[in-house]
Amino acid sequence: MSGTESGHGRRTALVASVAAGVLLAGGGGLYLTAAGDDDRPRTGAEAADAAATPPLLRLGDGSGGTAPGAGIAPGEPDPGGGPSGTVYRAEGPLPQGPSSAAVHRPEGLVTSEEVTRLAGVLGIEGRPALVGDVWTIRPEKDGRGPRLDVARQAPGSWTYSWYDGGPAGDACLKGRACPPPGGAKPPAGGSPVSEAAARAAAAPVLKALGQDDAKVSATQVMNGSVRVVNADPVIGGLPTYGWSTGLHIGPDGRPVAGSGTLKEPVEGAAYPVVSAERALARLNEASKGTGPIGIGGCATDPPAGEPQAPDAPGKDGPGKDAPCRTAVDTAPPREVPVTGAVLGLAATDTADGRLLVPTWLFTADPADSAPYTVTSTAVAAEFLVPPAAPSPEPVAPDPSEGAAPVRRIESFTVGGDGRTLAVTFWGGVCHTYTAHAAEDPRQVRVRIEEKLRDPDRAACVLVAKEITVEVTLAAPLGDRPLVDAASGEAVPRR
Repeated sequence: MSGTESGHGRRTALVASVAAGVLLAGGGGLYLTAAGDDDRPRTGAEAADAAATPPLLRLGDGSGGTAPGAGIAPGEPDPGGGPSGTVYRAEGPLPQGPSSAAVHRPEGLVTSEEVTRLAGVLGIEGRPALVGDVWTIRPEKDGRGPRLDVARQAPGSWTYSWYDGGPAGDACLKGRACPPPGGAKPPAGGSPVSEAAARAAAAPVLKALGQDDAKVSATQVMNGSVRVVNADPVIGGLPTYGWSTGLHIGPDGRPVAGSGTLKEPVEGAAYPVVSAERALARLNEASKGTGPIGIGGCATDPPAGEPQAPDAPGKDGPGKDAPCRTAVDTAPPREVPVTGAVLGLAATDTADGRLLVPTWLFTADPADSAPYTVTSTAVAAEFLVPPAAPSPEPVAPDPSEGAAPVRRIESFTVGGDGRTLAVTFWGGVCHTYTAHAAEDPRQVRVRIEEKLRDPDRAACVLVAKEITVEVTLAAPLGDRPLVDAASGEAVPRR
């Protein structure tokens, strides 16, 4: 299938609204909308085109917006660049791209046969058993050995690890230190295999997943002996971002751990696509920076009797009531060169779940660090639900009333099933808290939602306390990092 045209060669007219006049569609022709300016009756073909108008996309957590929800991979810079912001500057001409591209969405259920086929190329013996909504092949008896877990619901997120199991019998009562349940087997030592050998070891697994045309890298080494192979699959003829398969290749050349997705997403509605230049302008608009951190104003008043800045009529300079200016206020934004751009599909959170959305993938190449990828949604703005209106500017809290504690996930633990996470953070007694997880093969992002415990209560004393809530994943966490959605930081595991 192609990312720019339907696999059946069908051309679809994409219209922004009934009021719009004409629009360039995926096939390159001009199509009249449902109510043309000439008020003539629509033909049957035009009526079918109008019915095929794609629905609006609501990106993010339901608030709309134009940035993909794949987030920033752990270790990559924040595209916003901090308080002063970042300007991404193209080093040369940027591609125009196609006129349209399709979203792709997970669909269907993973079968036992599909799990068995994956287990075979990973060298795991046994038949999969359905435990809740997860297919699993796990070691018998004491739980030691390779384990494969695959979510039954598409996209079939899977994790493969070697587990040392949990306490067996009364072994822990005889002074022997017990490993935690689900602890990953440490590397056996030795030298890592070469990049070429790691690619060769990963090839059968990628082929079984239908990802033998994926973009593969094998430069990373873990624990001094395990080489990591990351593969970004090509879907609908387009490269992907945030949908990768990861495999850990041991010193003996065999996979010892991995994660990814088993079912390829299916093609959905096609949307008009903006040029890379327009998408880069969007990215720069969203990367203006956070501005100075804090409430604002001068740190201290000048000493009594000390001359202040001129404020008399006719004098230059700020008056005594002029706002203070900080180094952040006057610092120019950071400039980062963009050396490449390609239209791809980025894993994005939408109101309808996690989809692969047409997205421009820009290669940012700063002088002081390694190149990295930044993304900007390619879907035309008229097909995106507008962002929610910003909240009113916050008012500085009265110190006598206390201040709401900063909420960021401090740490987490993993239950014996590998899927139940207990996340710990600071909260308040006036609210209740719920954790929500967004999973992809690369990472798990957890967001904390708070609600007033008693909305009708006139006042509540803001007392901070440590809160722990649980969230259950569709597939075991495995080697994926847990990322705090509010800050974008990796969360330490206890």
